[in-house]
Amino acid sequence: MSTATDAPSTVALIGNPNSGKSTLFNALTGENQRVGNFAGVTVEVKIGEAYTNVGTKINVLDLPGCYSLRANSPDEKAALDALTGKLEGSAKPDLVVCVVDASNLERHLQLVLQVIELGQPCVLALNMVDVAEKAGLRLDPSKISEELGIPVVAMQANASKGIIELKQALRHPFPPASEASWLVEDDADVEKQRRDFIATLCELAARRPDSHQRTFSDKLDSVLLHPFFGWVCFLAVMFAVFWAIFSFASIPMDLIDGGKGALGNWVAGLMPEGDFRSLLVDGVIEGVGGVLIFLPQIVLLFLFIGLLESSGYMSRAAFLMDGVMAKAGLSGKAFLPLFSSYACAIPGVMATRTIDSAKERLVTIFVAPWMSCSARLPVYFLIIPLLLHESEGTWKQALILFAIYAIGTLTAFVSARILRGKLGPDKTANHFMLELPSYRAPQWGYIFRHVIDRAWAFVRKAGTIILGLSILLWALATYPKSDSEDESEALAHSAMGRIGEFIEPVVKPLGFDGRTGTAILTSFAAREVFVSSLAVIFSVEEADDDVETRDRIRDRIQDAKWPDGKPLFTPLSLVSLLIFFIYALQCLPTTAVVARETGSWKWAIGQFVFMTGFAYAASLIVFQGGKLLVF
Repeated sequence: MSTATDAPSTVALIGNPNSGKSTLFNALTGENQRVGNFAGVTVEVKIGEAYTNVGTKINVLDLPGCYSLRANSPDEKAALDALTGKLEGSAKPDLVVCVVDASNLERHLQLVLQVIELGQPCVLALNMVDVAEKAGLRLDPSKISEELGIPVVAMQANASKGIIELKQALRHPFPPASEASWLVEDDADVEKQRRDFIATLCELAARRPDSHQRTFSDKLDSVLLHPFFGWVCFLAVMFAVFWAIFSFASIPMDLIDGGKGALGNWVAGLMPEGDFRSLLVDGVIEGVGGVLIFLPQIVLLFLFIGLLESSGYMSRAAFLMDGVMAKAGLSGKAFLPLFSSYACAIPGVMATRTIDSAKERLVTIFVAPWMSCSARLPVYFLIIPLLLHESEGTWKQALILFAIYAIGTLTAFVSARILRGKLGPDKTANHFMLELPSYRAPQWGYIFRHVIDRAWAFVRKAGTIILGLSILLWALATYPKSDSEDESEALAHSAMGRIGEFIEPVVKPLGFDGRTGTAILTSFAAREVFVSSLAVIFSVEEADDDVETRDRIRDRIQDAKWPDGKPLFTPLSLVSLLIFFIYALQCLPTTAVVARETGSWKWAIGQFVFMTGFAYAASLIVFQGGKLLVF
């Protein structure tokens, strides 16, 4: 512990979701940490180093965002353990900085009072004073400090205003806050005492504007949260995102396509014909390039998700979805983990730590992989154009993509409802509380960092997992060699052909041949590998100079035949393939995270087996049922 002359060696930041706590952590430590304008974005304790104004180094803990210290959920328990010194690997903090949203003091001060009741030295970071002032609030930080008995620093963390003043406050040790007349308990009388005290404090030091005065956020919410127009806006926003992904990404995709084709031609021109040239051109460049072509669309997806989070609309979407979630047997707390799974199921599964109910958390984890993640996008973007004529506009492609997401989401909700009923009621009530932050300008720094991080993660995977599998697939498609110069006979003689022949009876009822089945098999390591697998399987010979990667793969798919000369890929088999990718859990890292979060490999393996079996059955019904309807 610090003495009367020592600066605190460990400082803990605590606050409600949307208080700006993680933004303040970044400003103090310089760490790049994901910051989102929606509840539940921080679910682990982060540690960084900062320096006071006189150069003294301190450790800073970024505790999970929480509404109370009752320890009813994993994030609340982690925060309480950190504050009381029970968190493994971390000492009890010498000073606690309570970060609050100045425009929502009534709600945020509940947590502040509980922290003060622990008897630890505290500083109140009165954040987002700019938002409060725009809303017409008249703040008196000195009065708040006097009533609470702790120092108060007014600040705007996202603009680095007040950081110097806060660091100045961290230089001075403070005696433990005086014990309040109530304890940190979930008791009705205690809660009433807190509410009465906070109401009096806000009347004195945070007077609100006249009741008839409406803020900008209030005016927007009257439309965006309207029972009818709110849903119209929500659906319009979602459809606009999908349309933009197809429309705006075409130019950079064509540039990448042309660059990849030029690189392949340049490499081919430098080397004599042989296996090594084939490995580089048909294996490495074709396999990796066949996936990188979709990078612009993935970047756009994360850009739009960042805009929705940072602007404050994401919480409104969660509010609208609360009623829908209830029909699925879930609370509104499950929406944000599920929505996060649209980007990647792994952070979505981890975000379920904010859910109080253990049973609801298990259900949410179970259905999260059915929210189509970004790794599926290369597969969707390859197949969807094959279902449409060249003259049909991007809005139809966007409509199909929207339908794909809707099918996965609807199935997840129905499954959640069934599974929730099987698990039975909770022993404890699961209270849903959602912060609706004021609308604000997007935090472009956070958005660009987030997009760059996700784009680099995609490129890194292309340069490691996909590169390795592309080389392996090329080798399987090349060896053992056949004396025949016929492409189909050479492929059939190779190890790839023999694997395909072995698994073809399993996938043929779904409308796929052995080559497609082999590509599906490789995609269980990572879904997007399916595209690079097709690029290798359908490009065993050197490509013509004037054919680009993406169009060539589609041309090869369209030209592929069954042995009897019938087209391999028909609209029905393409739909069957889409259905399989909507439902199959083709992501081994997700399975590993599920095992860690549930504490059970049985649950993780059961999820993997069930979803794979469900995908097979759904694809089988679509293809065989479609054949009956057509014929």
